[in-house]
Amino acid sequence: MGGVRTKLILANPVKPELSSIEVESLVDTGAMHLRIPEHIAIQLEVAEHEKREVTLADGSKRLIPYVGPIAVFFGNRRCFVGAMVMGDEVLLGAIPMEDMDLVVRPLTREVTVNPLSPNIPSSLAKGFYASSSGTIARNAQ
Repeated sequence: MGGVRTKLILANPVKPELSSIEVESLVDTGAMHLRIPEHIAIQLEVAEHEKREVTLADGSKRLIPYVGPIAVFFGNRRCFVGAMVMGDEVLLGAIPMEDMDLVVRPLTREVTVNPLSPNIPSSLAKGFYASSSGTIARNAQ
């Protein structure tokens, strides 16, 4: 499919007085997390919560900082996530994409909101259902 890129706005929801940052992001549906370079983490003044082990494409492992929270904005969508600090560009992975209900259109290589739910993000909560009283119950299996 080739490289897919999109524009995002990143912000620190704990420090709303800081300006948000508009970035161009590589989109990788095979990656799980948001990844940001160190200079973005510094600008957003996000706190490091721990080190996490990541496996790189060559199979090697490395400990990297895990920071957050970060507010990610795309169009009429928003999510709050942690981020791995590494590399020299922002990478949008599957977790924030799923959280905002975004899809990749392979033909045009663009990211867009899910056309089946254009106004609000939708999610699946399989295995659960709302009872007539409005409470959530687990389906018997």
